[in-house]
Amino acid sequence: MSERRLHEGDAAAREWRRQWELPPGVAYLNHGSFGLSPRPVLDAWTGWIRRIDKNRGGFYRREAKDELAAARSRLAGFLGTAGDNIVFTPNTTMAMLAIAGSFPLAPGDEVFINDHEYWSVIEIWRRACEKAGAKLVVTSLPVPAADRETLVEQLFAEVTPAAKLIIFSHITYRTSVVMPAAEICRRARRNGIAVLIDGAHAIVQRPVDIDALDCDFYAASCHKWLCAPAGAGFLYVHPRARAMTGPLTGRLSGTWRDAAFHGTQDYSRYLAVPAAIDFIESAGLDYFRERTHALARFARHRVSEATGLAPWFPDSAEWYASMVALELPPIDERALRDALWRDFRIESYVSSWNDRPMLRISCHLYTEAAEIDRLVEALESLGIRGAHQ
Repeated sequence: MSERRLHEGDAAAREWRRQWELPPGVAYLNHGSFGLSPRPVLDAWTGWIRRIDKNRGGFYRREAKDELAAARSRLAGFLGTAGDNIVFTPNTTMAMLAIAGSFPLAPGDEVFINDHEYWSVIEIWRRACEKAGAKLVVTSLPVPAADRETLVEQLFAEVTPAAKLIIFSHITYRTSVVMPAAEICRRARRNGIAVLIDGAHAIVQRPVDIDALDCDFYAASCHKWLCAPAGAGFLYVHPRARAMTGPLTGRLSGTWRDAAFHGTQDYSRYLAVPAAIDFIESAGLDYFRERTHALARFARHRVSEATGLAPWFPDSAEWYASMVALELPPIDERALRDALWRDFRIESYVSSWNDRPMLRISCHLYTEAAEIDRLVEALESLGIRGAHQ
């Protein structure tokens, strides 16, 4: 998509923005962290709250299980699986905790993860391995990377017969790279290793067909790219893996069959998930992916040109989707993030990966190319420039 056509698309983005309650003048370029729910989803959510509150006793006794089953089936269909294979969770982290507390590990077993993963996921599995006397192996993946085959080879380079589980993100949260999930799953199955995928960023950014992946576990949050209410996530467990994990622990206490229902917790967020699917499908998934990838590509070009620092991954939809992470010169990360908000009303994600400062830009239906121009102008005015300038 040309730069001119991208800017022409800003008119449509402004129309989409009307569906959200974003304050005027705010450039929200951090959708990947917390998401935002559009008005139709907020209306569905508050509608469920009111319906439940009309007769809580009657709803929990007579309606909740059937309504949750219907919502799970709608979500499962969107993800390419059956409703019986998933349960709702508050978020990806809680789903991870449930599996970490239930997955059978013994002294000498090994769990593999990589250094692009979310810090809390690494910590969850570090503790689970310590408790079981197992070993957590954190693999370093190449950056910059030039080809997908090398990435997969590196991921499996240290795998031994003691490997029981491999964990990876469908799209990594800091570096924003789309992992070759299908190939990793195939390789793991050939080696008899169970697979747990963190799909927090993949839902909507990429087509997700869980049954086709044939992974053992898939955990994700619906409040990010799908725009469901905050506190709505899910956990998929393949039928073959249910016997492996036994009773789920943590917030998903009980057997797999009753893990979807816990008395008087707030189900309204889960019940609004179908409305979020309806909304994103009304925009057109192909349109969403084409437009937001083009915006991410534009941001990639503009920011790397401004800083003089090369992107970490090739310029291809195979490597990144609606979100892109770019290296920054040495900076005070918190000071930059605060200044972008205070002085320019830009909500951003400024952090670091392996001690390398970085900026991650998330693009959604309401994102304008002009907002990316504004971000680059802000960076330059704050002195974030390459040595060549």
